[in-house]
Amino acid sequence: MSIEYKKGQNNIVTLLLDKPGSPVNLVDAALVSSLKDSLDRLETDKSITGVILTSAKKKDFLAGADIDGLYAIQDTASAMEMVDFYKKQLRRLETLGRPVVAAINGTALGGGYELSLACHWRIALGSPSIEIGFPEVTLGLLPGGGGTQRLPRLIGIQNAFSFLVEGKRVRPEEAIKAGLVNELASDEKDLLEKAEAWIKNNPEAKQPWDKKEFKWPGGDPRNPRMGELWAIAPSMVNKKAKGNYPAVRNILSCLYEGALVDIDTGLRIESRYFANLAVSREAKNLMESLWFQLNSIRKGQSRPAGFEKYQAKKVGVLGAGMMGAGIAYVSASAGIDVILKDVNMEAAERGKAYSEKILDKRVSQGKMSKDKRDGILSRIRPTASAGDLKGCDLVIEAVFEERELKGRVTKEAEEQMDPSGIFASNTSTLPITGLAGKSSRPSKFIGLHFFSPADKMPLVEIIVGKETDDETLARAFDYVLQIKKTPIVANDSRGFYTSRVFTTYLAEGIALLSEGQNPSLIESAGLKAGMPVGPLALSDEISLSLMKHIIDQTRKDLEGEGKTLPVRPIEKAVGLMVDEHKRTGKKEGKGFYDYHEGGKTLWNELYKIFPQSREQLPINEIIDRLIFVQSLETIRCLEEKVLRSVADANIGSIFGWGFPPFRGGTIQFVNSYGVREFLRRAGELEKKYGKSFSQPELLADMAEKNQLFK
Repeated sequence: MSIEYKKGQNNIVTLLLDKPGSPVNLVDAALVSSLKDSLDRLETDKSITGVILTSAKKKDFLAGADIDGLYAIQDTASAMEMVDFYKKQLRRLETLGRPVVAAINGTALGGGYELSLACHWRIALGSPSIEIGFPEVTLGLLPGGGGTQRLPRLIGIQNAFSFLVEGKRVRPEEAIKAGLVNELASDEKDLLEKAEAWIKNNPEAKQPWDKKEFKWPGGDPRNPRMGELWAIAPSMVNKKAKGNYPAVRNILSCLYEGALVDIDTGLRIESRYFANLAVSREAKNLMESLWFQLNSIRKGQSRPAGFEKYQAKKVGVLGAGMMGAGIAYVSASAGIDVILKDVNMEAAERGKAYSEKILDKRVSQGKMSKDKRDGILSRIRPTASAGDLKGCDLVIEAVFEERELKGRVTKEAEEQMDPSGIFASNTSTLPITGLAGKSSRPSKFIGLHFFSPADKMPLVEIIVGKETDDETLARAFDYVLQIKKTPIVANDSRGFYTSRVFTTYLAEGIALLSEGQNPSLIESAGLKAGMPVGPLALSDEISLSLMKHIIDQTRKDLEGEGKTLPVRPIEKAVGLMVDEHKRTGKKEGKGFYDYHEGGKTLWNELYKIFPQSREQLPINEIIDRLIFVQSLETIRCLEEKVLRSVADANIGSIFGWGFPPFRGGTIQFVNSYGVREFLRRAGELEKKYGKSFSQPELLADMAEKNQLFK
């Protein structure tokens, strides 16, 4: 049984949530069945004076829904049946006629928090490790156990908005301020004592919405005060979602429609909108990538077995620019001592000041104590002396993308660091095997490609060189988890995985511009496709001058290998912008866009430099070009063994450069589109627009076998 039924003193029953053989409690078929059995007993025993729900687990009250079960649902009828059965039990609980208290002694998310909302009173442990909220929208779903109906009736529609639409989670201190819980307790004993005291003092407890005098906090949708919210909420949400996330739209509909009817009708409305999402392509994509595959990566699917878990103790960071400073910050925040080295002390101190600025902001927002801030800063030691790298078990170079410079700092650091330690390059494009040629220990040389800004971006791409050994990979993997980032693993090649595929998005956007497509339309298509930024604006952010440097360096390297790089539209256009028009990007305030205090506007001269074609493509055609080119290049990376897994491909694309999450990542997009249909459409695009859309043999093989990429 998932719920232990205990009748104690004063005829108070404790329902102890305890999923057998699992470290966490989940809302699954077994728990709901146990809840039904418990309610059968509660309803027949008239001597009971109250009920307390709490958990036997150490960290969780009730962590949320069983995603495996949700993912398996293929039809709306099954989704409706499942969610309505759970709701029926929650409704029985809140109309039991006896006071019911949720004693929240661990994290309560999604369906778990919905269980507590069906209780008359909520008391939570004041532990900072506890999270409370509704993350369903991040998986393309909505709270289907009454969350869209009970929470707004409890705290008001406007206050509930961010928790439901944005998937906001809060700690207990914030939860009580927001009205998500009613009281905080200092420990388990205090928690249960407060629960029993509340039951004793409230024998006739009822939910607010079951009382005749109930009024919506802040008003229902018909209230004039709510008019402004409903006038701007849909457009505000759509501006961000671009119509690609039906969960957001369905949550808004539940809030509006459910607020016009009684609670039981509102719950039924919610079930219909939930069932619609449960079988949607968007939800399946999000669950596949951001649940199953992400968890698989974090559990170490790409980590070589047979090596003890590694904990970095002293990390050297070479280069105190924005990237190096960010790496220093995340390392120190994870409790690691950091030596932050640059060419002079002034530059190194500026790098440490980057962390100080971030931490001071957190202190001013009340998110961190001054003592904790000081502790993190004390772990960062700026220096201009290579001698201070003595004892570093990991050194990460984050200097400019220039081969000779990287070689010099590698040699300098290896002479000082722990001989058994590992050396990592933060290069985004230069092959690791080539850089390792300057190392005295190439087997201990690896790539750690952070994304800018390193303190915010969740991904690190680990690149394995030709001579990198498995122990070095295992230690790099452990370090990335230690600093609370997500690691993906790629084998060595030019551009690796993320830079190589990400560049295709920029290149296709610039190719469209070179063909005479309207730059405004290109940017709109990028956003509508689900990318966070249009390809031209993103090129500016990266820097057109840096892009030109990388192209020139690549051409030089290939010529050294006796190879040639075809001149593509991106090379011509970037060269034209940088060399002839001195438009280098956002940092200098001028690129494809002009940058000013009010924001940015497309540079007017673009229309002259890239004359407009009479034939403007439909926006959906442009979207296909921008998205297909990324997925096709990813398949080539799989085919060439640059990528080691489909999970790394999908998570790397979403976390690395913002490939649309609702599409599930570059490979999940192919699977959900249909492999055969994707092959056919790619063939159409190749005929019209050239070799960027040529179909890899691996794709043709998968289509012939009618297999999905796994």
